Amino acid sequence: MSEQEPRFDRGAIRRAFDAAAATYDDAAVLQHEVGQRMLGRLDFIRLAPERVVDVGAGTGTLTAALRQRYRKARVMALDLSPAMLRRAREHGSWLRPLPVVCGDAQALPLADRSVDLLFSNTAFQWCDDLDRLFEECQRVLRPGGLLMFSTFGPDTLRELRESWSDADDARHVNRFVDMHDIGDALISARFADPVMDMEYFNLTYESVDSLMRDLKAVGAGTLRGGRAPGLTGRGHLRRMTAAYERYRGVDGRLPATWEVVYGHAWATDELPQHKDASGAVTFSLESFRSRLRKDSSS
Repeated sequence: MSEQEPRFDRGAIRRAFDAAAATYDDAAVLQHEVGQRMLGRLDFIRLAPERVVDVGAGTGTLTAALRQRYRKARVMALDLSPAMLRRAREHGSWLRPLPVVCGDAQALPLADRSVDLLFSNTAFQWCDDLDRLFEECQRVLRPGGLLMFSTFGPDTLRELRESWSDADDARHVNRFVDMHDIGDALISARFADPVMDMEYFNLTYESVDSLMRDLKAVGAGTLRGGRAPGLTGRGHLRRMTAAYERYRGVDGRLPATWEVVYGHAWATDELPQHKDASGAVTFSLESFRSRLRKDSSS
């Protein structure tokens, strides 16, 4: 993200997903499909993790699936939204409760080198600072641990973005990061063998209103540095709706494009470092001590 790019309000994101917790599973058709495809990709990776964290777990559907896959592992749901985590707990039982942690992916409340698999489905698009995000992932993963994630690319909701541009000059749709920039950030965070690919999904709707309702139902209405959609004037909304009509297909439905980006990479024993605006480099003291102990014993 460029220095000029406005930042997400983390509190606004939390409130949006708290509000969407009750409606998320019914509306998140695409997110569930992408999650299943990610689980399928794990079939081709040899990994026997002891500790797994589902980052941005939402209602915990995929956390439960990961528990089924890795029965001997301790699998945890981590999310910024307390309401989402309350739903995630429902996947546990009295004999086998589902561990949950409320936290931010950009400041993971996890110990250094404590996780074997970080799994994240369509959550990283809510992170402003990819460098900081992947530094955190590198910090908490054990060397040889796996980071696997999906997120959204820049063509996502392009029809909605272009239609709003015909209505006014305000930002109404978030801009998403290009796949190649994500790969560069993984390399900068000292991940090994990053693999990136993408695919397009096209969902169709009867009306713009039904699209907007679905976005709200999955908590996707938060704008980075923008005004709330509810403050948009009726005239602007009418112009946007009229502009969207140019995309209506021969089947009579309106398309919405989603560019889904997949990535995975392996943690190394390199020290994650972070350079602030002054140029000072910071890193985890515990990671540094662990590295010293390793060097002295070799």
